[in-house]
Amino acid sequence: MADLRWDIKRGVNVYHQVSDDRLKLWIKTGKIKTGEVVVWHGNFSGWRRPEELEELRPLFELCEKALSRKSERPGSARKPGPGKKQIKSILLIDDEKELCSLLGDSLSSRGFQMEFAHTKREALKCLKTRPQDLVLLDLSLPDGDGMALLALIRKTTPEPVVFITTAFGSEEVRSQAEKLGALDFIDKPYHEGDIIRRIRKIRIKGAKPGKRTVKTVAQKCR
Repeated sequence: MADLRWDIKRGVNVYHQVSDDRLKLWIKTGKIKTGEVVVWHGNFSGWRRPEELEELRPLFELCEKALSRKSERPGSARKPGPGKKQIKSILLIDDEKELCSLLGDSLSSRGFQMEFAHTKREALKCLKTRPQDLVLLDLSLPDGDGMALLALIRKTTPEPVVFITTAFGSEEVRSQAEKLGALDFIDKPYHEGDIIRRIRKIRIKGAKPGKRTVKTVAQKCR
């Protein structure tokens, strides 16, 4: 049986050929919530709401119950432990706008201040305008090499933690990124669960919690 692939539409943006496993994972982890998107695959005559589909409805219900239990749990927010850096603001540098939209919505719903840049030029403007705690940097950008941008970030703004994201990783590329100061290397495709787990594991010697106020509205540098 062929692997089922879905198209996901959020507003005017369409995320094409998402695997069945990934769509279900996004629903279970809250990346896609009730009323946010419509979906389509080859067996449908038109777009459908995923929460209305028999095979997907239980996943929405499980996610909503989990989020409800989490919100009712007292003292759920944890302060960073010794040597850990508190991540509040994240700059996502990637030319895949659909990915930015989906991941950005999920991370901002968790309290992170999200900003986006789709080119090297936009990224430099963002970093010059506002300091960031974490940078998620794709290596393939339309106006420049992400590795060169990493070197420039480390030279001009050494404060943010940098995670490299790419679909074309190799041991040589990983080694180069590490030498240039990247803390982690994330292979594409990924989901927000990968990002959250890695953020929680961030350890910086002598790091202090950030003092900036958290915003939940995602922004794009202009």
